[in-house]
Amino acid sequence: MSSVAQATPYSRPAVRALIAGQLATVGAFLTVLLLYLGRMAAADVGPAEMLTGAYDPKELIPFGMHGANPFLWLYAVVGMLYLVGASLGLPLAIVAVAVAARERDALPRMTRTLLLAGAAVTLLVLAARFTPPLLDMHRWWLD
Repeated sequence: MSSVAQATPYSRPAVRALIAGQLATVGAFLTVLLLYLGRMAAADVGPAEMLTGAYDPKELIPFGMHGANPFLWLYAVVGMLYLVGASLGLPLAIVAVAVAARERDALPRMTRTLLLAGAAVTLLVLAARFTPPLLDMHRWWLD
């Protein structure tokens, strides 16, 4: 009988879900950022005017706000992922680094790179959320 503990191999679906979660939250953040900058450029206004309520993000939904509109559902998914990314960004990054460190030998190089890059980008996005211009963007989105 061996005295060496046998580690269970990593769960591929769990690692894929972790990578997908990181990509989804960062993608939602970048989508909101692009909508904010695009709306500001199209209206030729500054960040202060964006907070007046005259440039509501819900006005960006084509064909109006009703349940049969697929763009409304896309808007809702992006909005939820944006908010989830604000609260789960740090835990996602911590878990990604822990999995990459614990399963260093078992994980393929590309998967380990995706986990660590996703953790770094998630932390960068989380830090950027607390800068003054992006706090204005956050208030505009939550209007």
